Amino acid sequence: MEVKGIITAMLTPLDENQEINSRSTKQLVNKLINSGVSGIFILGTNGEFHLLTNDEKLSFAKIVIDEVNKRVPVYVGTGGNSTREVIELSKKMEALGADALSVITPYFLVPSQSEVIQHYKTIAESVKIPIVLYNIPKNTGINLDPETVKELAKIKNIIAIKDSSGNLENIAEYIQITKDEDFSVLSGSDSLILRALKIGATGAIAATSNLITDLDVSIYEKFLKGDIAGAEKAQQEIEILRTVLKLGTVPSILKKAVQMSGISVGPARLPVAQPKQEVVKKIQEMLDCYNL
Repeated sequence: MEVKGIITAMLTPLDENQEINSRSTKQLVNKLINSGVSGIFILGTNGEFHLLTNDEKLSFAKIVIDEVNKRVPVYVGTGGNSTREVIELSKKMEALGADALSVITPYFLVPSQSEVIQHYKTIAESVKIPIVLYNIPKNTGINLDPETVKELAKIKNIIAIKDSSGNLENIAEYIQITKDEDFSVLSGSDSLILRALKIGATGAIAATSNLITDLDVSIYEKFLKGDIAGAEKAQQEIEILRTVLKLGTVPSILKKAVQMSGISVGPARLPVAQPKQEVVKKIQEMLDCYNL
């Protein structure tokens, strides 16, 4: 299974009672697939995995997997701090029909690289489906060393890494060190999609594609066709959204923007607050720029 293209790091739609909104989830899934995404990645950072119970994760994953109905691969986040807990959730997601799992490094505690290798090996042995490593050091306090990734890439069902370090050198090192393995490197930083593709990344797992799906997909498609100038232009246009995203805690701004563009994904889960009125005004100006 090659992991490639623009894969949406999908939001988790909630209703006014902060419960999972099944109707809006299906609506968002279909919008993304109809706009040409190559996959859907749920229960990541923008999917608020850290604020959901395991039961909620399972019921949300079931809605998404059933609605996608094999049209594109569904990557499901099952990461956590306890190896045992990750295995338990991973087995349940495999049974639900997930195409692959995404496993973030443990966070809060800072394990050594050898502990991380053991963590991932044990998880990989517990399931048959593929695993995508997820590196986001600014949130977890740990960066996966290239040597660690090289070691993990040798494991048959560890097939890719999403790198959200924001560091192009990190991505370049992962690509270089795993070139002899059947392994994909994806940018998890939306500002680096094109630059990562140019050095050998196979795609990106992009949260901005919840809103500006066509634009993100066009970066990849134009790059494949050799229209680098067109891809550069599309990459630059993402910045209008990214500038506004910095005005609130993840994923409050993105949720509000998607909400205002017509899919009621609801607010972020508390303690993340809704954007204030002056920020909502800036969100509206941004949406106007994209004609959304």
